[in-house]
Amino acid sequence: MHRLLAFVAGSLVGGGAIYALVKSNHQAAPVPARTPIQPPLHVQQQQQQQQPLVRRQQAPLDQTSNEFLEYGDPGPVSDFLLRSRYAASYNRALRNPNWVAEHLTRDNLKGSGDRASSEFKEDPAIPGPFRALLKDYYRSGYDRGHMCPAADAKMNTESMNETFMLTNIAPQVGKGFNRNYWASLEGFVRDMTKSFDDVYCISGPLYLPEKVGDKWVVSYEVIGNPPNVAVPTHFFKVILAKRNNEKGFALGAFALPNKEIDNSTPLTDFSLPLESVEKAAGLQFFNKVERKLGVVTPLCSTIKCTLEHDAWKKNKK
Repeated sequence: MHRLLAFVAGSLVGGGAIYALVKSNHQAAPVPARTPIQPPLHVQQQQQQQQPLVRRQQAPLDQTSNEFLEYGDPGPVSDFLLRSRYAASYNRALRNPNWVAEHLTRDNLKGSGDRASSEFKEDPAIPGPFRALLKDYYRSGYDRGHMCPAADAKMNTESMNETFMLTNIAPQVGKGFNRNYWASLEGFVRDMTKSFDDVYCISGPLYLPEKVGDKWVVSYEVIGNPPNVAVPTHFFKVILAKRNNEKGFALGAFALPNKEIDNSTPLTDFSLPLESVEKAAGLQFFNKVERKLGVVTPLCSTIKCTLEHDAWKKNKK
């Protein structure tokens, strides 16, 4: 059973690792003031000269100016990747993305890109020892699951091809998940552009514990020979949506187990408080948006959170 939800909702749908992780130490606190919302990324890019599409995240300050790091800072390093249709952070130890961020509109989902000519590729932006490799997935039993779906990048062939870089990929169960429920969720996000002018989506993996006896244990498979790429236990999607004629935002967070999910399972079963996903992932999502009544409305109270499980086949990812 899904280890994510039992503690959150008290349901029988599955376990609740996220809630268990955050509940013991969580205390209510005032939400800190956040900086004003900046223009969307595509507007900022139009205001600046074109920058390289791929760059590595650098430490803001020299951290080696002390006796302990005289001969170098070991890291960790998260590689920041800026592509034409997404931005991503890559985890060198797990050989998976930490997160992949998208901005969807009715217009930028259009284009001539065709996945028929696209091939999965190792990412040359990542140093060789830390790359996910094509051979890692060979006969692994897992699909190469997109975080930014190819169907979200039809702008042109280059944009489409970028979604097949292994830095945008993580191992996913195929039948019942990557090829079905997860694909339907991707279609749901795209369809949100029919109701909202701007849709921002951040997707990524989670590695959650499950209870074994009286202990919580993190356990995940590693594929490749030698072992190289971690297999996430769960995946998240955090969605922020806005209409031009409204001041507020709709916000939703979902976390799904990396396993076959019956199509009859409501999407709302995987809906969680944003703070729970943040605690589990060690990330902050949309922190320039003030989370208070009147500014943010739960997504599933703004639109109907249901999946059309065959619709995505018309627009393969």
